[in-house]
Amino acid sequence: MQNLFECKVKYEKIDEQSGKEKKVSETYLIDAVSFTEAESRIYKEMESMIRGEFVVTNIRKANYTEIFENEDGDIWYKSKISFASVDEKSGKEKKVSNQILVLASNVKDAFDKIHEGMGGLTVDFDINAISESPILDFFPYFKGDEVNDEIPSNLKPLSEVQPQENSFEAESDDN
Repeated sequence: MQNLFECKVKYEKIDEQSGKEKKVSETYLIDAVSFTEAESRIYKEMESMIRGEFVVTNIRKANYTEIFENEDGDIWYKSKISFASVDEKSGKEKKVSNQILVLASNVKDAFDKIHEGMGGLTVDFDINAISESPILDFFPYFKGDEVNDEIPSNLKPLSEVQPQENSFEAESDDN
């Protein structure tokens, strides 16, 4: 399960129309283990994207159950879906709602991507709402290129370590 955090970043950027500097606040989604890691990762990501000073003003846990990325999309849409679930204890049917984040080019495209992504479900679901999200980008936990196979200089591989005799085992063999 993903731990998702919405991070708000405030900085000054040049307005493309007027050419003047203006303060902006932007929201990004980070997949991280903890609030501390989310803060560290958002600073790292923003340093490569923003020239000048910026500040992370807010980090909060996000409650998305699914994220559907689409290379053709350019806007993140938040969608609320619901489906019927049976309570095992009481046997009663109840409605369960989930939030889904979809990268799409428009609302209709988001609607289609949700149906495409949820197509494998054996239960019927309803899409209750689709709205544009303030999220500008999503930074997943692993990008694939971050795996580091190098062994730090202060450590040795297990294959190079000589087995050492345990003094306790040596004493018990004598008895």
